[in-house]
Amino acid sequence: MATKAFTIAIDGPAAAGKGTLSRLIAERYGFHHLDTGLTYRATAKALLDAGLPLDDEAVAEKIAREVELAGLDRDILSRHEIGEAASKIAVMPAVRRALVEAQRRFAAKTPGTVLDGRDIGTVVCPDAPVKLYVTASPEVRARRRYDEILGKGATADFDAIFEDVKRRDERDMGRADSPLKPADDAHLLDTSEMSIEAAFQAAQSIIDAALNRNA
Repeated sequence: MATKAFTIAIDGPAAAGKGTLSRLIAERYGFHHLDTGLTYRATAKALLDAGLPLDDEAVAEKIAREVELAGLDRDILSRHEIGEAASKIAVMPAVRRALVEAQRRFAAKTPGTVLDGRDIGTVVCPDAPVKLYVTASPEVRARRRYDEILGKGATADFDAIFEDVKRRDERDMGRADSPLKPADDAHLLDTSEMSIEAAFQAAQSIIDAALNRNA
């Protein structure tokens, strides 16, 4: 009998630390990891590369169904223009359906998977045995993004980043299709005043308890 995959669903707003935490958890448990936001960015990049329109839902859906989830390049897909294009197609229900199907197939990988995004615990994997909602105040998240940009030797405007974080929260939490919100049974991790090490320790305790229950 095949062993069922153990899925860890991690949601939260931008720059809350969920990506770093997800990668650490996947490494610790030897699980597959998927940053689901990159699937939208990969779809957007494919549209841009092919010179296709960003406002044609049928075309965007077709491309979304062709996206290969293995080997998504975070550095390339993090480019600003790709993020802007991704935000336009991410509101299309047909695109979301296509990518959610692909994400669910990924979540079935054994021995386990860690998926992070905006709607993993609520939409993509509502039956996941572990759901974490990682958050932090908008000010803290803007400061992290600001420091990250400066750390790469680039220039940044803190006030502009802060406004962008608030706009993105409003868009993610206010959209009709799969809004960003914690699942009813999600464990809340507020990293505003928590180091990534402390967040990892807290997550590990939750995951270990769930693995013991599922043993």
